Amino acid sequence: MQTTQQEIFCAGDFGREYTDRNSRHLAEWNDFYERTWGLTKLAMNQQFLGDLPRNNRMLEVDCNTGMQLRGLQEAGFTQLYGVELQAYAVEKAKAYSQHPNLLKSSAFDLPFKDVFFDVFCTNGALIHIAPADLPRIMAEMVRRSRHYIWGFEYYAPTTTTIPYRSNEGFLWKADFAQLCLDSFPELRLVKRTLYPYVNAAEQGNQDATYLLEKTNV
Repeated sequence: MQTTQQEIFCAGDFGREYTDRNSRHLAEWNDFYERTWGLTKLAMNQQFLGDLPRNNRMLEVDCNTGMQLRGLQEAGFTQLYGVELQAYAVEKAKAYSQHPNLLKSSAFDLPFKDVFFDVFCTNGALIHIAPADLPRIMAEMVRRSRHYIWGFEYYAPTTTTIPYRSNEGFLWKADFAQLCLDSFPELRLVKRTLYPYVNAAEQGNQDATYLLEKTNV
């Protein structure tokens, strides 16, 4: 399968440096979210997943060091999977989390059966997919999920390119929930919340958490 320019970029030295900059254990991770958005990541997760059975099978793509997976473990979820393109991050994820099912893989070519997961999760992953490639990754999300698609991504009403540490063409913000809904009529929006940044450096920006449900199950 053809590798995208963004995958090559993130799998190399830049991605390794990103992993080192953003490696946090659970308490530090929660503190980072509280300082940035005004509530912990565990609290955000609870707002969207509070009623889901804890034995739901969940996949996070581009999981990096597995911080989201560790938070889901803390909330009681037991059937967790993560895929990450960068081998260095996979090894760190094994140390940061309590050993969920972790695989080195591209999000475009997942080694799982159709509708294998109850919940398909992205957490700052779609922002690194080129707009032209989004339909392909979203189709993979819909195909692999039995029930829900859950995301936490940079938000903007229209797709906007963001310089990424002086690099262009590797970071975007958009209304990713709406892009999914526009492309896949079998999806419906269950819930979406916009989280404005509370720290001074990011004032005016906001991120979105959303939960989409497949209606043809």
